[in-house]
Amino acid sequence: MEHLTGVYETVLYARNLAEAGRFYAGVLGLRAVRENVELLDAFRLPDGGVLLLFNPDESSKPGREVPSHGGVGSGHVAFRMENGAYSAWLNRLRGAAVSIEQEVTWPTRARSIYVRDPAGNSVELVEGEIWGA
Repeated sequence: MEHLTGVYETVLYARNLAEAGRFYAGVLGLRAVRENVELLDAFRLPDGGVLLLFNPDESSKPGREVPSHGGVGSGHVAFRMENGAYSAWLNRLRGAAVSIEQEVTWPTRARSIYVRDPAGNSVELVEGEIWGA
């Protein structure tokens, strides 16, 4: 039987792509790999995955080269941080004037920092393993 090997890309939605893009590139340090100011921004993660930010007004239009899609309301993405980097990330976020919405220590002793991007999406930074093996 064939097995999936990971998440290739994940999508969040933001109507103001420039503002959201500044958050993901400037605050979180993701590398921008494609920009289409009306439709999408794409960011490459160090593990090879891709975060796509789509403007839902544009991505939901019919007749595009791929099936139409769009979202209403806040989405969620969780990024893995390196072990031992929790305090550094808290300092980096606070230094960028990003409000910390919540911090959680999980039963597995993993820890999460939750913030909101400029579009209101929930962004989680995880140190450790939440779900177990």
